[in-house]
Amino acid sequence: MSLASRFDPIATQAFSPRSPVVDTDRVTFGATTGSTWRSRYSRALLISDLGVLLVALGLAQIANFGAGSDKQVSGLDVHYQALGMLLAAVWWVSLQLHQTRSDAILGHGPEEYQRVVVATFRLFATLALLSVAFKVDASRGYLATAFPLGLLGLLLARKFWRGRLHRERIRGGAMANVLVIGGERSAAQLAQWFTKNPAAGYRVTGEWAPQASGHDLDAALHSSKASTVVVTDTEQHGDEILRELIWQLDGTGIDLVVSPNVLDVASSRLRLHDVSGMPMLHVSEPQYAGAARWGKIVFDRVGAALIVLALAPVLIISYLVVRLTSPGPAFYRQERVGRDGTPFSMIKFRSMRVGADAEFAKMLADQGKSLAQLPKLKVDPRVTPIGGFIRRFSIDELPQLFNVLNGDMSLVGPRPQRDFEVEQYDHIATRRLRVRPGMTGLWQVSGRSDLSYEEAIRLDVHYVENWSITGDMMILWRTLRAVLASDGAY
Repeated sequence: MSLASRFDPIATQAFSPRSPVVDTDRVTFGATTGSTWRSRYSRALLISDLGVLLVALGLAQIANFGAGSDKQVSGLDVHYQALGMLLAAVWWVSLQLHQTRSDAILGHGPEEYQRVVVATFRLFATLALLSVAFKVDASRGYLATAFPLGLLGLLLARKFWRGRLHRERIRGGAMANVLVIGGERSAAQLAQWFTKNPAAGYRVTGEWAPQASGHDLDAALHSSKASTVVVTDTEQHGDEILRELIWQLDGTGIDLVVSPNVLDVASSRLRLHDVSGMPMLHVSEPQYAGAARWGKIVFDRVGAALIVLALAPVLIISYLVVRLTSPGPAFYRQERVGRDGTPFSMIKFRSMRVGADAEFAKMLADQGKSLAQLPKLKVDPRVTPIGGFIRRFSIDELPQLFNVLNGDMSLVGPRPQRDFEVEQYDHIATRRLRVRPGMTGLWQVSGRSDLSYEEAIRLDVHYVENWSITGDMMILWRTLRAVLASDGAY
């Protein structure tokens, strides 16, 4: 029995297809006929995780005891080869128990990585307690090697598979066709969002909204080839719509999702509570307060110090090259606006000839323009030959590490802007000033100079309101990749 025949208030629904309608849920990703990309992807992770763990534990044994060693664990009649296989199996099960391969988190967001980290730390904490309780004295060097190797290997493997999945989705494969139940405006917004973010893995292939015809849900699902149903406006259909949909979709393998229409809010800020039998979605306060606390400060200062030490040769060579290849100082200072609107002096390696600012100001004055009216130039004649090179690979930004050590900036955050830019901020853009500006941020790893102003502001505000240390680490990793590819840098 169809939903329309059992639930009279929505018996006059109409279906609006979106073209093209493709059964992309069953395309490629090493496809075998009849299996979905989800099951294949999950199976790939199962095999990959186990392989990574076996290799990591094997390398830990070789590093500590040498190849072919038959050393036994103190307190146990077990060789380290057997212990390694046992640890790999338990670690692998721990990842499964923590749902690190759940469909709900695969392919997007930091939660997959967070669960891998949590599963690993909890496992080794448990093993430490058990070793004390049963007086098992496993080699500390072995565990100290196996722990970081395994965790790093797992994270890199997950990154590899996620990158492959994203490339597949950009080509149109491994997508979930979506039937939207709701108003035309809500469906259009969802379709636009998913089109801009193909890596999310959803594509709207149909809309089912109140109309004057009698097209029921069964036909809409068939026409849209939907593997996911998203409800956006329950008010149009009455309170019983979700219950009826659950009954109708029971046993079909089609996912039912309710969109709360809450954009740019990280999942870590959302909590579902049961209030007298009614589910309520609680949205936590923005996270920018956490970005001013000691955890973020320690992360920034220690991270900046380590990077300065690691890149000391690059900093010294860059200083000498800039100083010797063009007249003038090696460093360039410019006043920028920091946290809460406080100005500070930002330092960079000089990439233009001396007097470039005055030269530019005169040119604008001659044309009757201001800085606020001129976009960033892709080809700037004031840039020196060596300046073009250090800009391309963002080497000119490295002295800002000293701004981080001084407390004016963070490693990750909204980019510090000029006073004339801040003067144009609306109430949304002003939220960028709630945290210290960063050397890198979401907009740099999402297109850098190729993004529109509005999109850059949206990404920075998203960062401010959803800040986390894990998010900072992911942005730093993506920054390294963006810099090496020199995407959008000019």
